[in-house]
Amino acid sequence: MNDTNELVERYIAAWNETDPVARRALVAEVFADDASYIDPLVAVRGRDGLDATIGAVQGQFGGLRFSLGGPVDAHHDIARFTWHLGPEGAEPLVIGFDVAVVGEDGLIRQVLGFLDKVPAGI
Repeated sequence: MNDTNELVERYIAAWNETDPVARRALVAEVFADDASYIDPLVAVRGRDGLDATIGAVQGQFGGLRFSLGGPVDAHHDIARFTWHLGPEGAEPLVIGFDVAVVGEDGLIRQVLGFLDKVPAGI
């Protein structure tokens, strides 16, 4: 497994980590200090904003898990991947697609997220 795949797996792990201290540690391992995250519902910059966003998503979708929806496609400093959010082992309720830009330090500098399948009411 290459470094980009491992980084994306840790990224997904951060979205699944419900312990605030452990989640914050994963955010620090994955994201540059001034990283930005933008999707149709939120735009944040910095590890504090990212951590707060992940916590809010967990509050909204308690008990659901993120997983990779397929292989990570990467070249140069860019990775793209599909993710699923749903009950473990069941049909995902939400499907998204993220593009991550990785800095020279091996940390994510930017994530551009898209939502492909979203239940009504979100």
